[in-house]
Amino acid sequence: MKKLGILVSGRGSNMSAIIDACEQGRISASVEIVLSNNADAKALSIAKERRINTIYISSQTHRDPEQLDVVMCETLLKYNIDLIVLAGFMKKIGPKVLSEFEGKILNIHPSLLPKYGGQGFYGMNIHRAVIAAGDKESGATIHLVCGDYDDGKILAQKSVILDEEDTPESLAKKILKIEHALYVKTIQEIIEERIIL
Repeated sequence: MKKLGILVSGRGSNMSAIIDACEQGRISASVEIVLSNNADAKALSIAKERRINTIYISSQTHRDPEQLDVVMCETLLKYNIDLIVLAGFMKKIGPKVLSEFEGKILNIHPSLLPKYGGQGFYGMNIHRAVIAAGDKESGATIHLVCGDYDDGKILAQKSVILDEEDTPESLAKKILKIEHALYVKTIQEIIEERIIL
């Protein structure tokens, strides 16, 4: 049974979908720790309710970025994490965590990378850019995390078709509908070694 660590900054709807899938046996893993850089993240209270270990660490708890990176890495190692899953984590991962867990950190991005990736492309910024460009499709991408934003190896993608009346908000909802299933399927395929990291 693989052990997952989830990094999250907000509500964590993808986190909840992954926890559900683990409990239902659709992912052959258990979520061992939920780590957030936001003390008020709804995801932390959800994880606590589900009896999952939680930790809040941020630049408020550790002012030195190197120390923050070390503590994050030590926490993940303490729980013997096999795979780190980002579920709306809004901070860049530090070099120690990147090095220790190289090829074992996943992120989901709400566009068809490499389009609309990189610094500044997050949340509604992505959907506004897609609509403004007149694109006919968008979607979600799961990729490995590396030192640059949204630049790691692409592992899986799923697309959605845009309608003429789509707004950034309606596009965000369309993509969120496919994200959960795509993340669950991809994590399980990694565990089964049908996707090689």
